Amino acid sequence: MRREVKKGKPAPKKKSDTSWGHVANWYHEHVSESDDTYHEKVIKPNLLRVLGDVKGKLVLDVACGQGFFSRALAAAGAHVTGADIAPELIAIGKKLGPAGIHYLAAPASRMPLPDSSFDAAICVLALQNIKDLSGALAQVSHLLKQGGAFVIVLNHPAFRIPRHSEWGFDADADVQFRRVDKYLSESAYTIQMHPGSDPSATTLSYHRPLQLYMKELAKHGFALAGLEEWISHRVSEKGPRAEAEDRARKEFPLFLMLKAQKQ
Repeated sequence: MRREVKKGKPAPKKKSDTSWGHVANWYHEHVSESDDTYHEKVIKPNLLRVLGDVKGKLVLDVACGQGFFSRALAAAGAHVTGADIAPELIAIGKKLGPAGIHYLAAPASRMPLPDSSFDAAICVLALQNIKDLSGALAQVSHLLKQGGAFVIVLNHPAFRIPRHSEWGFDADADVQFRRVDKYLSESAYTIQMHPGSDPSATTLSYHRPLQLYMKELAKHGFALAGLEEWISHRVSEKGPRAEAEDRARKEFPLFLMLKAQKQ
């Protein structure tokens, strides 16, 4: 599970660490800072609705971070395994409990778990931060039972592209618009996690067009079973642009949900 990235620059050519372990405490505070987050108000209720009844089911939370959605699934009655590449985030998840969640520190492409053992899997706001997309999808495919669902939530790849998408405002038309100047090209970016306090803390994010996700899912034995686009729950404070901003929120979704089924 990963937050919206706000600032980025082209990634350097040298090998970089995509783990979020070095910002584990900050990330935990960011996710837990209030009840009015996208995680709480938008993603969690929609995710549980899409998954349906998970009571008694074995569910894998891929790149689980500090276990926000693992805990939500456990509260709904699922038997949850959460895996993340960052031991620091796994340690926070274990500390938060409940004891019934099984956590392990492992990359998404090499999770040491039995094949065909899970009824469903999720990957929330994290697949866009995983370099080895094909390896991660192959691993999830091996771990899911036939017919199992894999629910992916992404920062919307058509509208939220680091350094190549931004809000604009046309004062004459009283319209807030979304500018996108690059989409089909794959790209990697170094993301500053909290620029104001520590600009040196960075990780990598990968932009990929929607067609690439579709091709990779099909390559690893998945069929698309659902697609939804989720908008912000927030409203603007009163002001001259408030109405235009609220219209734009309803037209440009923040998140893309893909529900794939193991064939």
